[in-house]
Amino acid sequence: MDLISSTKKVLGPLWVLAVFFFALLCLLTFARLGLSLWQSGRVFTEGAWHFVFVGGLRVDIATLCYIITPALLLTLTAHALKLTAYIRGVVKWYLVIMAAMLVFFEVITPTFINEYDLRPNRLFIEYLIYPKEVSKMIFSGYKLEVLFAVLALVFTIKFANKILTQQWQNRSSLGAIKLSLLAVIICSLTLLGARNSLGHRPLNPAMVAFSTDHLLNDLTLNSSYSVAFALKQLSNEQSSQAYYGKVPQEELLAIVRSTMQNPQAIFNNPNAPTRTFHQASYQGKKKNLVIILQESLGARYVGTLGGLPLTPNIDALYQQGWGFDNLYATGTRSVRGIEAVITGFTPTPSRAVVKLDKSQRDFFTLASFLAKQDYHTQFIYGGESHFDNMRSFFLGNGFSDIVDSESFANINFNGSWGASDEDLFTQADKELNKLQQQQKPFFSLIFSSSNHSPYEFPDGKIALFEQPKQSRNNAAKYADYALGTFIEKAKKSSYWDDTVFIVIADHDSRVSGSSLIPIDHFRIPAVIFGNGIKPKRDHQLASQLDIPTTLLSLIGASGEHPMIGHDLTRPVAKNKQRAMMQYDKNFAYMQNDNVVILQPDKPATTYIYKNKQLHPKHNDSALIKQARALANYGNMAYSNNWYQ
Repeated sequence: MDLISSTKKVLGPLWVLAVFFFALLCLLTFARLGLSLWQSGRVFTEGAWHFVFVGGLRVDIATLCYIITPALLLTLTAHALKLTAYIRGVVKWYLVIMAAMLVFFEVITPTFINEYDLRPNRLFIEYLIYPKEVSKMIFSGYKLEVLFAVLALVFTIKFANKILTQQWQNRSSLGAIKLSLLAVIICSLTLLGARNSLGHRPLNPAMVAFSTDHLLNDLTLNSSYSVAFALKQLSNEQSSQAYYGKVPQEELLAIVRSTMQNPQAIFNNPNAPTRTFHQASYQGKKKNLVIILQESLGARYVGTLGGLPLTPNIDALYQQGWGFDNLYATGTRSVRGIEAVITGFTPTPSRAVVKLDKSQRDFFTLASFLAKQDYHTQFIYGGESHFDNMRSFFLGNGFSDIVDSESFANINFNGSWGASDEDLFTQADKELNKLQQQQKPFFSLIFSSSNHSPYEFPDGKIALFEQPKQSRNNAAKYADYALGTFIEKAKKSSYWDDTVFIVIADHDSRVSGSSLIPIDHFRIPAVIFGNGIKPKRDHQLASQLDIPTTLLSLIGASGEHPMIGHDLTRPVAKNKQRAMMQYDKNFAYMQNDNVVILQPDKPATTYIYKNKQLHPKHNDSALIKQARALANYGNMAYSNNWYQ
């Protein structure tokens, strides 16, 4: 106790900063311990606990040093000018607010991990853009979590205010010279703590990353640091080449072109270097196209793909149409699925092109391509179409007609994300019947939303798979039920005979796992059906990127476009079958059962994918070169306005 008292007198007004620093350091450590015990099957069985806690200590020290720096400089300046009493309230409330922020992000972390298998990060920031939709989701599905977070904030603010008020010390017992020397030492230690490195670069997440399990690497961070780092990255988007290594432009284009299906393709437009003519397989009267993009429906929820028995209607479609057994999504977000299925654009570590500035006009989409062939183009969504910037992107790139919840004739059930899937499909059937009467082909994108947390859907529609009602599995089953009601109407409609349909997932739900890229969670259902589509099961490796090219071929829409996906109506050589997957900042390129994984600032690694596991193998330099070129193509095409 005497030591504490004497230290308090020596530090004077700096004592309160020391109290804040060590109290919050203990809090962050205990929060990490709690998360590690919760995830003990991954933390302790992997022997990772010492990396988590040593790396975590570094991150926490850096975080707290950054936080106290403004208060430290203000306090020292005020002390030198003998104005300490005037800045007491400012410093105290700054520290109280910072403490509340640190506590808030740690309190919400378990919910975020449960949903995304990651700490709060870039997704947290992006969701803040849509307060209406997100607040509905939060207050509908996470009431207890919200209550706990609010109580934690109130308690933290009151407790921190009381402690910091009690611990304030106006004066130091040291003379001016000794206090100045102490101030230099403390400032130097704070600067060193913030950098947490004697190297060229300060601490960053890559320095404490140690595992192929992304969550273990995330546990070394604290959630405030994770969000702050994501915010920094958003303000300074790095290109794929900055992450994965540069590839000269001509070499990159040569490799990308060599992976395309037609070796005789002619590329004669330097402003769109992957644009070439694609001949449709179907040569008759142009058909309508309807894409049904199903929210969060991984293969693990589809019975016919070996998943849970939740989708009898999709299972039936697999018997009636062209079903894909080995097709992979390009990412883990809806906008990434839209990007792949509607534009055929390769995934990048940047945001999907739906949300990027330069792609809001004159960017290739199926809608812009088909509009030039006299198609009516339409987007139908049960929520508000501005979400995720969809409305702006679609209207700027070929969609002439946006039908969202505000335009629905009737909504019987309205959830956090808008109209139920039944209401969506009821409206879609009306829209498609109207379009059929116009005597011109149409393209309609229908995007579902019921299979999204907090999993709200009307009562009495399905026999629940489990209790409680609002679960992921029940929502998936309801989404399939709603889809079935639409299929029944479509088969009796005037547009059925003239239309090619596809049901395809945008991505799997909650993508998680201990590998660098949990590949099995990228596997999704897709089935093409309609009049003239012969039933078959397709076992070849395929990507979401292959779907738009294939659909154009099936509806008889020939023409030039920049998409590099394969036309699956034609044979694809075994060595050209591939899938690309972006998982946060990691990129996977799969060819047959070989997988190359690219990580920021790390050497590429090669694996064999077998029994849903990645097994390391000797690096394949040719495959790595191919992967790096394809990983970099998207950012280069976007930056140079090639994708027209």
